[in-house]
Amino acid sequence: MLEGLMIGLSAAFSIQNLLMVVAGCLIGTFIGMLPGLGPMSIIAIMIPVAITIGDPSAAIILLAGVYYGAIFGGSTSSILLNAPGVAGTVATSFDGYPMARKGQAGKALTVAAIASFCGGTIGAVLLMVFAPMLSTVALLFHSAEYFALMVVGLSAIAAFAGTGNVAKAIVMTLLGLIMATVGEGALFNMPRFTMGLMDLQSGFSFITLAMAMFALPEALFLVLNPARSAQGGEGGKIENLRITREEGRKIAPVIGRQSVQGFFIGVLPGAGATIASFLGYAVERNIASKEEQEQFGKGAIKGLAAPETANNAACTGSFVPLLTLGIPGSGTTAILLGALIALNVTPGPRLMIDNPQIFWAVIVSMYIGNLVLLILNLPLIPCIAKILAIPRNYLIPFILFFTLMGSYIGQNNATELLILVGMGICATILRFADYPLAPLLIGFILGGMLEDNFSRSMQLYDGVGFIVDRPMTLGLLVIAILLVIVPSYRARRAKARAKGIADGD
Repeated sequence: MLEGLMIGLSAAFSIQNLLMVVAGCLIGTFIGMLPGLGPMSIIAIMIPVAITIGDPSAAIILLAGVYYGAIFGGSTSSILLNAPGVAGTVATSFDGYPMARKGQAGKALTVAAIASFCGGTIGAVLLMVFAPMLSTVALLFHSAEYFALMVVGLSAIAAFAGTGNVAKAIVMTLLGLIMATVGEGALFNMPRFTMGLMDLQSGFSFITLAMAMFALPEALFLVLNPARSAQGGEGGKIENLRITREEGRKIAPVIGRQSVQGFFIGVLPGAGATIASFLGYAVERNIASKEEQEQFGKGAIKGLAAPETANNAACTGSFVPLLTLGIPGSGTTAILLGALIALNVTPGPRLMIDNPQIFWAVIVSMYIGNLVLLILNLPLIPCIAKILAIPRNYLIPFILFFTLMGSYIGQNNATELLILVGMGICATILRFADYPLAPLLIGFILGGMLEDNFSRSMQLYDGVGFIVDRPMTLGLLVIAILLVIVPSYRARRAKARAKGIADGD
């Protein structure tokens, strides 16, 4: 490992590779800030540029920099505009946007930057130490285990439900799962529930749905409730950029836990930053005290630090299956795999032996990249946060423009705009009825993967016997059951204790 690290240091600290790191981080950060323009689009566009560079190390360092730069910068639109254009930053908006509405936009961006830096850096250390070992662990996960992992993700909906809204959260999750069935199915390549519309044959677009659930209702709320914009908008001063010592103590253990948890979730092909961020948020809410739990969803600093740490650590962890097994864990890493093959580099178990300079240069560049991202973002926070100081009559068209543009560019289809507006109106009505929208998005994101892996497991094992036959699957399903039962038990026990105290008085 030490020998490989020295090779990586000598490769990563060359002038060319340092420039690639800085360029990738810059491009990724600014693309990530624009809702709807995720890392997949820009990496696909930049593959020809990477190939013309010639040097495989420099090319993959550039593309990797764009990837984690986009995840790092993606929190900005989630926090300031409630417009998460990347799936991995959806959970960031749950507490980041309420903080911005309270006039703490600068502090929210600072917390996000520090949490992202720590998650990415700790993830890079774990990648260096555990990559060879974890590649064998990742191979133990088959379709049955991934199905169980999706169930674990769905079991975390109680964390997004708020007080007394568990039934509504379940309804919204089921609605998300139903929406995930639109389009071609996993078992048969036949269109389902498309109502004869060719545009729905591939299902609903995540970007369109995310914009409809968060960004569009927010713009409508600003129109319908002018007093809402006065909380952090027109004439608002950007202050409180620094984190107090007490707040630092609060988020330090959260960052530590979610860096490790997020990295190990990222190692699993198909899991990635989205599941890591949702589970990170759910875990921290469930282990928080009752007083802290009530603050989640209203601007809790822990609720912001958890998903931001987890998604960046998972982003780093996703390079384990890519580099050591040649297995892409997400759409973005699939594009990176294609770029590596186009550069005549075959990722897999022999990459560390045949091309150690590429393997270790990528890992070392992640250390450098996270430092570059922190240096780039922290000084810009006061400038970026001033977006909220834009008068409401300018801010609303700004939100609507990026919402419509992000949805259209995602599919390059005008029908998406009609779907966006229709769903946005429905989402606004649901918000007025106090239905949580996050569970719907969780159900939609996990629904497709849940169905694919369940169908594959059913075919391989000729029924549902795989649940009992595979101990790891059974163990994950038990964890999912506990994630549902334990919070309900704790809430009931706390209610009984409070009633007993009241009766005693």
